[in-house]
Amino acid sequence: MSSLRPRRQLCLAVIGPCLASGLAWAQPAWPPEPDAPHDARAWVSRSQDAAARRNYRGTLVVSVNGLSSASRLVHYADGSVQAERIDWLDGESRLMIRLNEVQHTLWPRSRLAVVESRDARSAFPAVFATGARQVLESYEWRRIGRDRVAGLDAEVVLMRARDPLRFSQRLWSELGSGLLLRAEILSPAGQVLESVGFTELALGVRPQIDQLQAPLRQLDNYRVAKATALPVRLESEGWQLGALPAGFRELHCVRRVLGPASEPNAPVVLQAIYGDGLTHVSVFIEPFQPERHQARASAPVGATSTLTLRRDAYWITLVGDVPAETLQRFGEALVRRR
Repeated sequence: MSSLRPRRQLCLAVIGPCLASGLAWAQPAWPPEPDAPHDARAWVSRSQDAAARRNYRGTLVVSVNGLSSASRLVHYADGSVQAERIDWLDGESRLMIRLNEVQHTLWPRSRLAVVESRDARSAFPAVFATGARQVLESYEWRRIGRDRVAGLDAEVVLMRARDPLRFSQRLWSELGSGLLLRAEILSPAGQVLESVGFTELALGVRPQIDQLQAPLRQLDNYRVAKATALPVRLESEGWQLGALPAGFRELHCVRRVLGPASEPNAPVVLQAIYGDGLTHVSVFIEPFQPERHQARASAPVGATSTLTLRRDAYWITLVGDVPAETLQRFGEALVRRR
């Protein structure tokens, strides 16, 4: 879920268990009328501010297709510094530590540390990557009730998609702060495709940034790989996306070296990311290699669709928490200029 993703890493979100008895009110799935635009803008802005400026720690659970995974999240904001740590509790041990835009991902078993620059926006609970105006171009904002999540009182709203190019989302925000507590991506029929949420959460904790980054001082026996990402323009790389699907805009475009840049044959991939403020589509372009590039399509996983295409000497992969038709439109609009 791109809006939910980025703990799940596209993405990388961390998502919560389904409520045992559903919502605590008897409301129709789609409330009849959208709320006032100024209320919607204020709500989105408050949620953005809480995710960036509040101090909190808790346990997040991601749920997709009946499978779930948990992680511990700590977020501190202290002056101009934003610090975050995620410890994944399932599967191979790994942890991520981010100080502002610099992110370290540590793999203790393989003694590997990957250093890269990352934008934390759109990683739950910071699901809104742009201002409220763009979000509300593609979604209607509707209050649908009150609930409790992780022991905290929450307001529940529906971000109803204005067209079939994106999924609607149901969001829970803590009443006192506006911090998102839970998010669900919904099918057109209102079924939950995937979700992310806190199962326990402490708000207003004291920042302990030095303690948070302690593992970064213990990397003597680690192999440190610095992933490089050079900002570029899609057009300057010889590609052009014609008419974008409605509501989507380019957020950024980079040329990534997959693996240490010092390796002579390290694969290079061009990545362009597009968003509507709440969800994202990533377009990856790389030289075609028969031994690596074989699968032409894959079934959706939860809300995530994937499309692969071959264009002459290039292999293109499109990924996003959007309907498959949306990826098809992106693929059809992408052309080689030279």
